[in-house]
Amino acid sequence: MTTPLERVMTSGVIAVVRLAHPLPVPAAKALVAGGISLIELTLTTPGALDSIPAIASAVPGSIVGAGTVLDAASARNVIAAGAQFVVSPAFDEEVVRICRDSGVLCAPGVLTPTEMLHAWRAGAELLKVFPSAQVGPSFFRDVLAPMPFLRLVPSGGVSLANAGDWIRAGAAAVSVGTSFINAQTVNESNLGALTENARALVGAVATARTPAAVHS
Repeated sequence: MTTPLERVMTSGVIAVVRLAHPLPVPAAKALVAGGISLIELTLTTPGALDSIPAIASAVPGSIVGAGTVLDAASARNVIAAGAQFVVSPAFDEEVVRICRDSGVLCAPGVLTPTEMLHAWRAGAELLKVFPSAQVGPSFFRDVLAPMPFLRLVPSGGVSLANAGDWIRAGAAAVSVGTSFINAQTVNESNLGALTENARALVGAVATARTPAAVHS
C-alpha cells in the first residue's frame, strides 16, 4: 500500500477544497477519476471534520487530508477524524511534531529559505511554499540549488497553464485551489469537465517531469 507521500510524488497534484459548503461526494469522485487522488479539505470549509471520513469512505482511491491546520489542537482533531495528511499556511513546530509522532504526512507553509530549512529539520517531509505567486518558479530553482533535498509544493496562483513551469523549476508537486475547485466546477452539471481538467493537470505535471522538459 502506497503512502500519502508516495501518492503525492506519483500524481504530482493536490486539490485544495475551500468552499462555502462541504465538498460533494460526486465532485470528489470526479477528481479521482481524473487522476487526482489527494484531496485537501481546508478547515475553513463548513463541515470539514465530518467530510474527512465521509469522503474517504465514499470515494475509493482517495487520499483525504486537512488544510488550514493552524495549531496543535486542530492537528489532533483532524488526525482523529482520519486525515491522511495535514497542511498549514504557516510553520508551527508543534503541528509538525504531532503529525510526525502520529505517522501523518505534514506540509507546513513556508516562504523563506530559513523557514524551509527549519521546517525540514523539524521533520516536515513536504513543504508548502505559500503564497507562491509572490515568488515564481525561478525562486524554486534558486532555493533547490543549495538545498536539493527539499520537497517544495507551490500553493497560491497555480493553474493548468503554469503547473508545468513549477514542476520544471523543481517542485515536487503542485497544489491547486480555487482556480480549479470552486462553486462552479463542483456543480453536478460540470463534473465531466472537472474530470477532464484534472486529467489535463496530471498530464501537464507528468509531461513537465520528463528529462527533456526539465532541462529545457
